[in-house]
Order: sequence, then C-alpha cells, then structure tokens
Amino acid sequence: MKAILYIGHGTRSEKGAGEARAFIERVIGRIELPIQEISFLELTEPLIEEGFKRCVDRGATEIIVVPLFLLAAGHIKTDIPQALSFLQLRYPHIEVQVKDPFGVQEKILDAIADLVSDAAGAIEPQDRLLIVGRGSSDPGIHGNFAVIAEGIRKRLGINHVSVCYLAAAKPRLQEALQKICNKNDGKIIVAPYLLFSGLLIGEINQEMHKRQKQGYKILNTGPLTRHQIFEDIVIERAIGDKACVAK
Repeated sequence: MKAILYIGHGTRSEKGAGEARAFIERVIGRIELPIQEISFLELTEPLIEEGFKRCVDRGATEIIVVPLFLLAAGHIKTDIPQALSFLQLRYPHIEVQVKDPFGVQEKILDAIADLVSDAAGAIEPQDRLLIVGRGSSDPGIHGNFAVIAEGIRKRLGINHVSVCYLAAAKPRLQEALQKICNKNDGKIIVAPYLLFSGLLIGEINQEMHKRQKQGYKILNTGPLTRHQIFEDIVIERAIGDKACVAK
C-alpha cells in the first residue's frame, strides 16, 4: 500500500511549527490517499523516524517522501538521505521514493511577484526588493538565488533586486538592509525566502522594525506559503497526476 511522508525542516517556534502542520494538513485533505504522515528533520516532533514508522504501522509497503524544502542544500543532499538510509536498513521490505525539493520554478517566481505586489501595491522602477534566504555554504544555492532575483526583477519591472542571507553566507541581512535604506528613493520591500513563520522570520521583522523606527518605510511579503501555489506544487510532487486529488 502506498503512503506519503512529508518532511518539514522543524523549528523551535510554536507559531512556525503550527503553520507547517496546518499547511501539510491542508495538502493531506486534498489527496485521496489513506496513509499520509507528517514529520520533521529536527526541532519539531514527530521526527522522520517516527513518521516513517507510523506509515509502516498503518500498512505501507511503498513510501513517497516529500521534502518541504525550497532548494537542494545540505539537508536535502546529506541529512535526509542519511536518515532514510538508516530506516531502509531497518525496513528493507519498504520501497522508498524521495521527491525533489521545490527548486527554482517559473510558477514560484510568479508567486513571489504576486506576494510583492500584494504587500506593496503598485510597483515603481525605483522601488527596491530584498530577498532574504536562510543561508548555506553550498555554492549552488547562490546560483539559484541569482536566477530567482533576476526572474523576479523582470516580472516586477524594477531596477533593484538584491539577495542577502541570515546565516552561513554573505551579505547578511543587517548589512544588506541598511545599504538599501541608505540608497532608497522608493519603497523598500523585504521578501523572506522561507516557507513558514519562525525564529528566522522574527529576526527579519526585528531588523525591519529598527529601521521603521528611524523613519524608513519597509514592507514585508511574509512567508512564501501565503501563496496557494506551494500547496499545489507539493501535491504535484506527492502524486504526479491529479487522479488522487480530492474534489
């Protein structure tokens, strides 16, 4: 019997964990498959091992693993494969199929452009957009963000789209945001490249509020899963076709 195991990142933030669970539960409600389980890589329960075991206990013989990760960095390339390798040794009769992370897709760039427009209203060429990534030492991630920034710039018709990171890469959020404030001649829009709220969103909001108190008008798109397209992409990853989608 086929099952789906969703793997989120996990967070110490109750709000972020609640958003992730609610998102996955909405996806589960749209797929007509009896065995679907939620799990997290770290910090939030149930962890991958428990979610996998629940699938097996419910009668799964094939598990489709759907990682809720935006880009392919260390967690996708190393951490999740290691966890699943251990489980496949424990349950050798279970067939495991791992789906790709979201990746860079045209419809995701369309969605981000929608979120920016929703947050800022009419976009002018002199407005400045700052995309904030989690951060990674993986060089492929920086190439991904270059493509993302250029794609959104073209969609919005603005001159200035830049990228910064919260950890593990430069420029960091504080430096990049202050640089934009110093050069600002239009609206400043911050777009967190994060799926859910949590401590990282809190860090972004804190830096924004510091500068808002200084008189800068800074707008925030909020986490990406405010847009419906991310649910749709997870469903595509999980089942491929629409045969199992609940009406």
